[in-house]
Amino acid sequence: QVQPVETGGRLVQSGSSVRLSCAASGRTFRTYAGGWFRQAAGMYRECVSSISASGGTTYYADSANGRCIISRNNAAITVFLEIIGVKPEDTAVYYCAADPTFANNPDKQFTYWGQGTQVTVSS
Repeated sequence: QVQPVETGGRLVQSGSSVRLSCAASGRTFRTYAGGWFRQAAGMYRECVSSISASGGTTYYADSANGRCIISRNNAAITVFLEIIGVKPEDTAVYYCAADPTFANNPDKQFTYWGQGTQVTVSS
């Protein structure tokens, strides 16, 4: 069992950066793919980015490419998402997810989910 826990969400000004962290209990997390999703008010949840267990392969949604960096520290069993130059449309609840397998597409289903962390961008 893997239980992701997100931290780092906060109120930020447009144009600044925010770094989200996802720590998961259970040493198996380092063998799992990690993903970051977001859900804005009234919108469907969408995949922002994902990373393979080794960290060697990543996926970015078109909306994230160029402004987001996903990384992981397997020693610390943590997956990070840095959003650079945030915009008001980045306001959402950000969720971390984990799964035994990685797929380089936004429709990949993840098994384990965190509770989410709120990012609010002020203009």
